[in-house]
Amino acid sequence: MLSRIKTLTTVVAIAAVAGLGALVANSGAATAVPAEANRVAPEFAGIDQWLNSPPLTMQQLRGKVVLVDFWTYTCVNCVNTLPHVEKLYQKYKDQGLVVVGVHTPEYAFERETKKVKAAIAEYGLHYPVAQDNQYATWNAYGNQYWPAVYLIDKQGHIVYSHFGEGDYDKTEAAVREQLARAG
Repeated sequence: MLSRIKTLTTVVAIAAVAGLGALVANSGAATAVPAEANRVAPEFAGIDQWLNSPPLTMQQLRGKVVLVDFWTYTCVNCVNTLPHVEKLYQKYKDQGLVVVGVHTPEYAFERETKKVKAAIAEYGLHYPVAQDNQYATWNAYGNQYWPAVYLIDKQGHIVYSHFGEGDYDKTEAAVREQLARAG
């Protein structure tokens, strides 16, 4: 009996932590990445296909500010953020901002390239989109949420992240700050 109680307590604790993670994911949590976590952005790994652009690497994007947006086309929260990401791209692309959408499917049917291309057209996305069906880039970032954005400075370090919807002004301010910094 004591063993069952301990197991049940462990399961409840894990569920509580998972629930807290989901709450954070849906709360629109924005964070300026602490200095100790100011790590080099991982390369785009295991990309199945690049859409809207030739293949990109973090190395070749050094000297630019990069916004990496993890999304999937059936996620309502992701769809709600796409116009804001496109707006950032259009507003700042000529000032050195590169936006890369990383489409990481939640469900098996979201792996089909033709459906991702249709979503890109439907939502009017003009920035590069990488199809990450195997979660290689997702895992390299240690990402856990849809949608999630990571802002990378000109030296290639992650300096800001945001999970969920909202705080669009804060994200734009972080982009402007990084663009204003010397390379």
